[in-house]
Amino acid sequence: MSRKLASIQRVWSIEPIEGADRIELAHVLGWQCVVNRGQFRPMDPAVYFQIDSFLPVRPEFEFLRQSCYKKTAIMGEGFRLRTMTFRGQISQGLLLPVSLFPEIPSDAQIGEDVTEYLGVKKWEIEERATTGGNVIGTLPYDIPHTDETRVQETPELIQAFAGLEYYISTKMDGSSHSVGIDEDGFHVTGHNYEYRNDGSSSFYNLVNERRYQEKMEAFVKESGLRTLTVQGELCAPGIQKNRLRLIKPEWYVFTIRENGNRVGLKRMQEIAEALGMTTVPIEEIGTDLPSRYPTVEALLKRADGDYPNGGKKEGIVVRPTEPVFCPLISAPLSMKVVSNKYLLRNGD
Repeated sequence: MSRKLASIQRVWSIEPIEGADRIELAHVLGWQCVVNRGQFRPMDPAVYFQIDSFLPVRPEFEFLRQSCYKKTAIMGEGFRLRTMTFRGQISQGLLLPVSLFPEIPSDAQIGEDVTEYLGVKKWEIEERATTGGNVIGTLPYDIPHTDETRVQETPELIQAFAGLEYYISTKMDGSSHSVGIDEDGFHVTGHNYEYRNDGSSSFYNLVNERRYQEKMEAFVKESGLRTLTVQGELCAPGIQKNRLRLIKPEWYVFTIRENGNRVGLKRMQEIAEALGMTTVPIEEIGTDLPSRYPTVEALLKRADGDYPNGGKKEGIVVRPTEPVFCPLISAPLSMKVVSNKYLLRNGD
């Protein structure tokens, strides 16, 4: 499911901010945003722009120039939204009146995606600038993008776990990379592109060093599979400020697909072990998530913590131990919970 970077949403509630007479706190979905006082009332519709949105240069966004303006060769110029604080309150995203944007259809409904109408893009530091490597092309068909839905985007996901056995894994802070085998051969990718095996990709070099291609080819042949995809997070010195404080690269597997289907936790661990791969740490296995973590706030508290070597943990990922399709996101049920303490410390 593509991410709704800009959408029409309902303002659920407004709260005052102690000591502030010009701003207040608005709640939308599972997020909270600092807004101008009196700008909204409870139940008003509004345009909500998520964090990580990259807004185009236009008069309605000019008030963001001092704090959010960015210009890069890859992204062009615009305004990057990130987590910020005002008077001690976290603000995650941007909330503006629908009336500011005449290009939004007059019959737009609550929940409608208006990302393309408003020219909003996802903020990305291009892989070419971070992990290196010469690009062959876009992702092969059996290697999907690894974006997870944040629980604040769709709080209803919590209830979707009712009655299911679930597991919580550590969200490792690095760069998403995948390897896969299909009828066209062996593939090594980053988040958006497939890389060439010419010595220029640090991840491909790791794949070669650990002989993942030979191991996967043997596993596919022995198992009678058509396709096998392994996706994980590359963490290493020089990537994302190395918040895991590693002294050498490590790749942590979080998803495995056999013949196009995501496998469950136990099967993922079995395959990873057979291939000599390391999975993401599993922090907890339980049943009926909503009874233990009934709110976004409870999950945000659960997401806080540190990596073993002391760096602030990015957060957690929650999934059923066996894949379950979720109509809310039109994909297998899964959600990430990024720690607010991590976001504030790292400016995301």
